[in-house]
Amino acid sequence: MKPRKLIEETSWRLYLDDIRTPKSNDFVIVRSVDEAKQLIKQKGFPSYMSLDHDLGEDVPTGYDFVKWIVSEYMDKDLPQFEFNIHSANPVGAENMRGLLNNFIKKKI
Repeated sequence: MKPRKLIEETSWRLYLDDIRTPKSNDFVIVRSVDEAKQLIKQKGFPSYMSLDHDLGEDVPTGYDFVKWIVSEYMDKDLPQFEFNIHSANPVGAENMRGLLNNFIKKKI
């Protein structure tokens, strides 16, 4: 199978965090993984995401969201996007960053 190219799709910005709000007001804020998934299904893939890892107790994490992205877009063209991991959890942040970066490299 030949590698898929990144495609440009939408231009909105996602901010996933259970508590914090972004300094900029040009984000769509979601507080849970389920909200983030639903929003992407409705609006298309964001052009930029800022993601937190820890989203509360006994709920899916930002890493679960990144795994969903990989699963959802494994056999689809991946839209062009940028991301930031703003988590205070260094291990969780590195896991998210590593998975996203590796997935993007495989899709290009």
